[in-house]
Amino acid sequence: MVTISYAKPRPAKAKGDALAVFAVTGDHRPRALRDAAAVGAAAELDLPAVLDDLGYHGDLGEIARLPVGGKLGVDLLLVVGLGQAEAVTTDSLRKAAGAAARAAQRTAALAIAVPGEVATEADDADRAQAVAEGASLGAYAFTTYRTKADDVPDLAGIELLAGDDTDAKAVQRGVETGTVTARAVGLCRDLVNEPPHAKRPPELAERIVTAAKDAGLKTTVRDEKALAKDGFGGIIGVGQGSQAPPRLVELTHDPGRASGHVTLVGKGITFDSGGLSLKTSQGMTWMKVDMAGAASVTAAMTAIATLNPRIKVTGLVPLAENLPSATAYRPSDVLTHYGGTTVEVMNTDAEGRLVLADALAYAAQAKPDAIVDVATLTGAQITALGKKISALMSVDDGLAHALSAAADAAGEPTWRLPLPGEYREQLKSNVADLKNIGKAGEAGSVIAGLFLEEFVGDRPWAHFDVAGPAWTDEGDGFYTTKGGTGVPVRTLVRWVLDCAER
Repeated sequence: MVTISYAKPRPAKAKGDALAVFAVTGDHRPRALRDAAAVGAAAELDLPAVLDDLGYHGDLGEIARLPVGGKLGVDLLLVVGLGQAEAVTTDSLRKAAGAAARAAQRTAALAIAVPGEVATEADDADRAQAVAEGASLGAYAFTTYRTKADDVPDLAGIELLAGDDTDAKAVQRGVETGTVTARAVGLCRDLVNEPPHAKRPPELAERIVTAAKDAGLKTTVRDEKALAKDGFGGIIGVGQGSQAPPRLVELTHDPGRASGHVTLVGKGITFDSGGLSLKTSQGMTWMKVDMAGAASVTAAMTAIATLNPRIKVTGLVPLAENLPSATAYRPSDVLTHYGGTTVEVMNTDAEGRLVLADALAYAAQAKPDAIVDVATLTGAQITALGKKISALMSVDDGLAHALSAAADAAGEPTWRLPLPGEYREQLKSNVADLKNIGKAGEAGSVIAGLFLEEFVGDRPWAHFDVAGPAWTDEGDGFYTTKGGTGVPVRTLVRWVLDCAER
């Protein structure tokens, strides 16, 4: 990923290839923020008049490119719109910074001024964090398999500068936090974007362990023999059709004298063909994404370890590949999960909940203060909420509200769905404790959530279904590029930091 750093010069003294400053829409013409006006004056520009002549309005993400060679320490001035001043939020800053980074892809070095006069519900650190995240993620590109130089962006470094009306130390803190978080989101995107041949369970487990150890996390990996010995029947069952055996990776951040303990669980189906309940070719196309929950938990754990909050955090990442073969699990099979609960398999394409069930039951036995799982679990989530809003489910109002607040602050929209007890009847089996699906076409996301709830005991628990938001074919023109999005890494990190402060 591009390197993000804090630099001491105020914006008018910036050096490099390009400098981005901000403007908002005005009553009759765009209004340059104070830093932008100061930079314009230093460049001997009547910036409002120039912008007006260009037909520039200051809409969110709108960019004016002004050559200023010889008059400033940079060659190019980018004026980036934030929209209406009173409507600017930290996510507006995140989006505008992402747009600036994308506009500077063919420059080597970009500086961005962090403004202090907008998004006044936040402080300087929060504004700087948002700009750092947006700039880093807007510059993101997955280039591992590209062979042409023109397909690789030139932008290598972004410096964030404290605006004239900001506290430089607060800006520096925000840049540091935002850089760590964005790096984690980039790791999540990288893992999701990898082709399935490069991330089968053993290989992905190795990559997770490498990233975790680099961040200072303790790691434990259970292979197929350990999983069978310890009774993880769901993970073993789903993975038995593949020649690449399953894994369970456990990551631990324990700072000592911790204020509490929370556990994150991420679904890791490295490729989902549907198994013997085979998907259509169209439905299978993007199924390398079915490990996005595992990627998000892994990435969040690396950021948490780096930021070092005084709270113990456990990350559990069950990994399996769901393929049809002579050894694959079958419809009507009965699996015995960790802890002893039995499940009749009615559809092998409802496999994510089966690997999560093992991990959740294992997590619950440690009695953490809360368990949060993340999964690309159901197509019904996309039907209900589309591809931009994650589904959140929990019967614990306090936990749900805390996660929703973290998601709002992180700029990752979520919507809470109910877990009505009257639907639980659909999970009853004639031959086992439970079956893994309910009635076809009825409340699929909710039924999946109710199934998972059966495995968490008395622990406060919440479930994110990110089937839609984990991937985009379009990008948004701001900081979400095509491919894996990294949702909900920022939410998880923000929530854990909030937990540590309570």
